[in-house]
Amino acid sequence: MTEYDAIVYDLDGTLVHLAVDWGAVASDVLAVYERASIEPPSDSLWELLERAEEYELKSPVESTIAGHEHDGARASRRLPHADELVDQPESMPIGVCSLNCERACHLALETHDLFEPVDAVVGRDTVATSKPHPEPLLETISGLGVRPERTLFVGDSPRDETTAKRAGTGFEYVDGQRTLELGR
Repeated sequence: MTEYDAIVYDLDGTLVHLAVDWGAVASDVLAVYERASIEPPSDSLWELLERAEEYELKSPVESTIAGHEHDGARASRRLPHADELVDQPESMPIGVCSLNCERACHLALETHDLFEPVDAVVGRDTVATSKPHPEPLLETISGLGVRPERTLFVGDSPRDETTAKRAGTGFEYVDGQRTLELGR
């Protein structure tokens, strides 16, 4: 990875596996809509979150999801890429950019003694947009003081790959498959 000046990792599915029952989260978010007497626009958790603001439910929906993520971060399981993160040279700036809330990122990193080598953390609630919009990744990169084209983003999903493409970074799936080689 010496051709890059920095590495940014996705969190869930890349460094750790959050112990979250996403079906239960979706049910709890649907209950938020029900308590407000609002017909849910979807049964998709992420669409319910994205549309919560138009129904003035952003805060309770976000709080519901974050509560599950906090618990899941504390009970998370460390994945092999966490060892790679720890083995990076001290001179390599490292960031975490996640669709999970920022506090859950911090909790998971602290739970697995991964926080010390990480220089910047951006979660879904750190900036106004979320992945696959490039803003969260670009904010992470800005916090590292490097250029996007000199950064590798490591993730586990097509959403992560799309985020990297939109931000102008290199991208590698957790299995080691590189799909973008930008700025070389």
